Amino acid sequence: MRVLVACEFSGVVREAFRKRGHDAWSCDLLPSELEGPHIQGNVLHHLSDGWDMVIAFPPCTHLCSSGAQYWIAKIADGRQKKAVAFVQEIASSPRKLAIENPVGILSRVWRKPDQIINPCQFGEPYLKKTCLWLNNLPRLHPTENVVPIAHWHGGVRRGGKKADGTRTPSKLPTALKYGERERSRTFQGIADAMAAQWGAA
Repeated sequence: MRVLVACEFSGVVREAFRKRGHDAWSCDLLPSELEGPHIQGNVLHHLSDGWDMVIAFPPCTHLCSSGAQYWIAKIADGRQKKAVAFVQEIASSPRKLAIENPVGILSRVWRKPDQIINPCQFGEPYLKKTCLWLNNLPRLHPTENVVPIAHWHGGVRRGGKKADGTRTPSKLPTALKYGERERSRTFQGIADAMAAQWGAA
């Protein structure tokens, strides 16, 4: 199967598919961190290159709810509209398709995700609520449920909402020592699940 992993510079998902015999390529504006087939450039220019499956990780900077306090400015200057249009253009193909993004504006202005997963369902001991929008692909089945030790993203994470509207601090720490690039990488456990389950779909 020919697989395009869009907006991936790490090569993690690409290599998970290649290990299972697929002709997988990554594409990003940045060079690949791992040696392997990689297209450096705008993925929109390569969507029609004969792929059987596209798995996309579009930038979430202007989309994720963790930055909601900046949405008014981003709506006003068009950054959010442009980011949503980028996602929708990738999603316009009828091929096998998966789009990954954190919880954010896409659920409101586009459509609800087909699935929400966490790394701790795939052998990685972290919480990072991640949405998947799927076309002609099944929902991912958890491969190994483990107890999370931290939230995998910056900022203050708080627990559930109480009756009075306030929130209690989460009992889990936040992985603040990790930079933005580290936090955006796909966990190996999730990449392996994608390759094993979607590669056989």
